[in-house]
Amino acid sequence: MDRIESMEVFARVVARQSFSAAARDLKMSQAVVSKHVRVMEEWLGARLLDRTTRRLNLTEIGAIVHAQCERILGDIGEIEQRSSALQNLPRGVLRIAAPVSFGVSNHLGAALADYLEKYPDVVVDVTLSDHFVDIVEEGFDVALRIGQLKDSSMMVRRLSPIRFILCASPAYVERHGMPQHPNDLLTHRCLCYELRTVPRLWRFSGPDGELTIRISGRFRANSGNLLYAGMLQGAGIGLAPSFMVGQDVAAGRLVSLLPDYKPIETELVAIYPPGQAPSAKVRSLIDFLAARFGPQPAWDR
Repeated sequence: MDRIESMEVFARVVARQSFSAAARDLKMSQAVVSKHVRVMEEWLGARLLDRTTRRLNLTEIGAIVHAQCERILGDIGEIEQRSSALQNLPRGVLRIAAPVSFGVSNHLGAALADYLEKYPDVVVDVTLSDHFVDIVEEGFDVALRIGQLKDSSMMVRRLSPIRFILCASPAYVERHGMPQHPNDLLTHRCLCYELRTVPRLWRFSGPDGELTIRISGRFRANSGNLLYAGMLQGAGIGLAPSFMVGQDVAAGRLVSLLPDYKPIETELVAIYPPGQAPSAKVRSLIDFLAARFGPQPAWDR
């Protein structure tokens, strides 16, 4: 039988001075209550109660055991209360994994700064990586990801759409011309992000429906930021998220291409391990970011 439960039963018998009263309080049969006390006596190798027809008396050892049981049960109650508080109030260290490109775009940093202002008992510990992160094995509380998930066993919350812009520098367009149709990309220098779910396939939605182009290029990388820097220098045409290049397009540092063909968008999601409900710190962060970014994030306005 469970020893903690037996301690609780024993303490209730002593408090009520009655097996039958303790049984009623605990919604057990009197036989089960008696068995709990008997199991404790067998476990400790000593008689804990002197039973008479009128009352129950603690033996000398029983009094010592009762005092220790009260202390242990009190400690357990305090642990439960503190655990409940942690579940209800955001606090503690919150380990976050996020993509490099999104992490250095200022949007995430600004959002986390405001989150910390709202929740002063939370410490955020952020790791940026464009590679797949096993959040369970590596001890993360939550991960932000862009695109399709490889692990469908995780709990997922959609935070925001991620839209893409096909663009190049004015210098590149001046030297190599402006493509008029996605098929023209086959003869252009395209910047290849090798960590895409399907590398070197660009998908568009246009007047003729959806089409997929298999691009090629001499500049390939597993870093969107590296390709972004090359694009600004005229190295080629890139398909980049609007949170990265939106301001450059608005300022004229990059030129948006093929306005009649819209790149297929994806989404920014938060994932966390399945099982019990997320802790207050995880839940509060996900709710905060979903409200902060939303269906029309600031970088697309």
